[in-house]
Amino acid sequence: MARDSTSSLLDLGDVVAAAADVAATVLRGDAEEVDREARWPARSIAAVREAGLGGIVVPRAHGGLDHGLLAVARVCETLGRECASTAICVGMHYVATAVIAAKATPDHVERYLEPIAQGSHFTTLALSEPGTGAHFYIPQTTAEETDADTIVVNGTKTFVTNGGHADSYVISVAAGGEREAGLFSCVVLPGDAAGLSWGAPWQGLGMRGNDSRSLTLEDVRLERRQLLGSHGDEIWYVFNVIAPYFLVAMAGTYLGVATAAFEEARTHLLNRRYATGGGALARQPVLQHRIGAMWAWLERTRRLVYFAAEAADAGHDDALPALCSAKAEVADCAVGIANEALTLTGGIAYRESSRLSRCLRDARAAHVMAPTTDMLRTWTGRALLELPLLSD
Repeated sequence: MARDSTSSLLDLGDVVAAAADVAATVLRGDAEEVDREARWPARSIAAVREAGLGGIVVPRAHGGLDHGLLAVARVCETLGRECASTAICVGMHYVATAVIAAKATPDHVERYLEPIAQGSHFTTLALSEPGTGAHFYIPQTTAEETDADTIVVNGTKTFVTNGGHADSYVISVAAGGEREAGLFSCVVLPGDAAGLSWGAPWQGLGMRGNDSRSLTLEDVRLERRQLLGSHGDEIWYVFNVIAPYFLVAMAGTYLGVATAAFEEARTHLLNRRYATGGGALARQPVLQHRIGAMWAWLERTRRLVYFAAEAADAGHDDALPALCSAKAEVADCAVGIANEALTLTGGIAYRESSRLSRCLRDARAAHVMAPTTDMLRTWTGRALLELPLLSD
């Protein structure tokens, strides 16, 4: 049972401190095994929930901590420094929770939000499909209303983070058979619903513990009350809830990976000495220059992520291009910092099981996970030029 978190974690600093404690005491010791065995980090996620961090985006009226995007960024960053797989699993829980909370009915509050706040319910997001690629906003999965109280869902979802482990899944479905950009609905799918079948375990190059599986839905019958918001108007969800929380959760996670890689390089330069003469690597001007450049890259990226999260929390007009750019910039930064750190640490880190090897493999996923970096750059440009983001 999770502790009563609302009294002790209302301040963002306390939330980050709690995440740091879990990261140091649980994630740090489990991360290498999670990566090696491509194992879903059950113990780490249980520790996050036990620490009272499962309900940080649940409104206070429903027992949650009522934090927003900045808290998601900071927690995912803190967890991502030790285990990127755990960070992305928790991040997708936050995204799905925010979607449920955005237009929650009393039934949603009782069945999902209150248990999430108590640490007894874990949810996740399922948008990607095999035929749509990065265009997650054009689902092919269908939801047919058979009567006033029942929806029957058919289709396939891919890359479902926390696949087979969550208590519920927030999924997108075509609204009344319409397959147009942004014209879809969101529903909450119970993890034990009849008609679900899961694909093979995830065997990725990096992020190996997120258990991102495919999900087939065959005549899955849902109560109509599991619909989120109004049927067919979920373009609102895409840009007001899904995109902001999804982008920030990923940006925070990969910012944590970049920070871990930087600290590995910095620690190596501080501690490594030549066998002949005992001179420290840190005394070499070219290495001083390179570590300084890495720090500047990391810090300006971190400031963009925090700015984007704060701007979106405040409802500023420039939040959308900032959010899109944040995830794109973090992708470049995480890959670049991890690669540079491997160069600076040399052969000692160029091992299959080294932490920097894991950082580089984890970081590379940042460009691949939709929305891709190219798509985000285009969206940023469209937003700045006052063009529709989803037009051809």
